[in-house]
Amino acid sequence: MTVTSIPALSDIPFVGSSIPTRPAAQGAQAAGTPDFSSVLADMAKQTASTIRTSEDMAIKGMQGQVPVQEVVQAVIQAQTSLQTALAVRDKVVSTYQSLTQMQI
Repeated sequence: MTVTSIPALSDIPFVGSSIPTRPAAQGAQAAGTPDFSSVLADMAKQTASTIRTSEDMAIKGMQGQVPVQEVVQAVIQAQTSLQTALAVRDKVVSTYQSLTQMQI
């Protein structure tokens, strides 16, 4: 029986990946400054992809094509991705609400 290690934080999609940046010609931002909307869009795409992969692994596990350990790892990775995306969403909503309550 082989035991594989749990992936490091840098192996989780969108946590350890590089942040996409906006080209300098598109805005007045400094080169290398991340574009917030593209970061959120990328995170949403990667989270959806991770969840789809987890669902596929679960189906293959029920059919006996994949070992249970791989199914559990895929589900845990999907859970972590979803929890991270929800935490970011909650923080964005909270920040938006704070901004709308500010007096000008």
